[in-house]
Amino acid sequence: MIRNPILPGFNPDPSVCRVGPDYYIATSTFEWYPGVQIHHSTDLVNWRLVGRPLNRASQLDMRGNPDSCGIWAPCLSHADGLFWLVYTDVKRLDGNFKDSHNYIVTAPSIEGPWSDPVRVNSSGFDPSLFHDADGRKWFVNMVWNHRTDSIGGQPKHPAFAGILMQEYDPAAGRLIGKPQNIFQGSSHGLVEGAHLFRREGWYYLTVAEGGTGYDHAVTMARARSLAGPYELHPDTFLMTSKDAPDAPLQRAGHGQIVETPDGAVYHTHLCSRPLPGTRRSPLGRETGIQKCVWGEDGWLRLAQGGLVPALDVEAPDPASRREPPAPVRRSFEGTELPEEFQWLRTPVPERIFAMTGSALRLIARESIGSWFEQSLVARRQENLTFRAETTLSFSPEHFQQAAGLVHYYNRHKFHFLAVTWHEQMGRALTILSCPGDWPDGRLQFPLDPPVALPDEGPVDLAMQVDGAELAFFYRIAGGDWTRAGPVLDASVISDEGGRGEHASFTGAFAGMAAFDTSGDAITADFARFSYIPMDA
Repeated sequence: MIRNPILPGFNPDPSVCRVGPDYYIATSTFEWYPGVQIHHSTDLVNWRLVGRPLNRASQLDMRGNPDSCGIWAPCLSHADGLFWLVYTDVKRLDGNFKDSHNYIVTAPSIEGPWSDPVRVNSSGFDPSLFHDADGRKWFVNMVWNHRTDSIGGQPKHPAFAGILMQEYDPAAGRLIGKPQNIFQGSSHGLVEGAHLFRREGWYYLTVAEGGTGYDHAVTMARARSLAGPYELHPDTFLMTSKDAPDAPLQRAGHGQIVETPDGAVYHTHLCSRPLPGTRRSPLGRETGIQKCVWGEDGWLRLAQGGLVPALDVEAPDPASRREPPAPVRRSFEGTELPEEFQWLRTPVPERIFAMTGSALRLIARESIGSWFEQSLVARRQENLTFRAETTLSFSPEHFQQAAGLVHYYNRHKFHFLAVTWHEQMGRALTILSCPGDWPDGRLQFPLDPPVALPDEGPVDLAMQVDGAELAFFYRIAGGDWTRAGPVLDASVISDEGGRGEHASFTGAFAGMAAFDTSGDAITADFARFSYIPMDA
């Protein structure tokens, strides 16, 4: 059986393609670098991260991008012996404008090398590339209307003005012909995330609607001509949890059709798992997949019936079993950053960290939450209950220098257990907390007074998250673990914490951070990092 979500933790907007026996899913990474996660599977049950292709400045530079901007909704496809990756780099979130730039990169293999990008357009986000049977290629994206009237879009949500389609000439590296608005969406509104699929003389269009919160849905339409007109599915939606508040998978929407070699049909989708009794999802928007069947009327429906996505789904091979999650312990003794870790925005990682052969060395730069050069290296939270530990060697000289262990979402939502310097105590332990609803991202300091530490030597730091509760711990070499500060609200480190599900699009991370707002660029050495699932 397939157990959903298949990609736990922050992995939204799944685009899926199959090449022979191999399946690949590309997901959004937003402000986290390198850009786009690609996972591989041969059974749709077990998935392995195989790359993040946008890994150099010529492809992606997100310095200055606001929180939850950057890489939105990539589309991965394979044609003409190449992998094609289409993606958006969004430069603005708030206000009437989005400033969304769409690009294409290609590679002969999923491992690369991936080309420099070709800029396609900037008219909207969520681009997709459709390779038709005649060899022509069609680029689709939602079109963004910055006006406050309903001209060109749905009166309910005028900014989401429909799905544009235009032919793409790969030899010239540009769009040709005139763009056509082929689909305005249903009355549910907020049409985006379009993908095309051809079957038996029909062009099928699946789109995301309802916004990426609790009204999210996969809407389906079809037409005999690629340009339409498109008729809606008799049920409007292929899947949604919007009318099933008790369903374990909420916010279901935004995915793509894939066929197995023997013709079975599946559809990926994003989803979230709110903490019990809440509408907060620390793991962010995760990737699920549902088995589907074609009806006699030529429409696709969930194999289990209804519209609500299932936790357990029949796999192509009934003998396939999911590998259980295991603790991940890293000693940082190599020369490469372990694959599960990412950093924020910058294509110049040597400015913020280095592998010394015995430690991950963070070069402290701007404040935690900076949109430009922040020294923070972290991995996704993939379990509602987990423990993370690290060992830190750090010798701050004044209060503007700090390094430690962080539970992080964005500049407005984090809890940071940090070694710093205090005028009366010298080296000391503090907590910098930003609980999301605090005005203007202001800090709270729940460990008051700070804890005095020895003047030198390594310090072990730990965090334990159990659903909505987070506790920090520390110990000096040879000592016992000691609680640091009160229990904190871990649920705020979620999509819905603070400004709500339509303002935050990533997920919770556990990692290591350092800042030096004096500009001296002090260094902090982390000898190890462990992530231990506790709810498997």
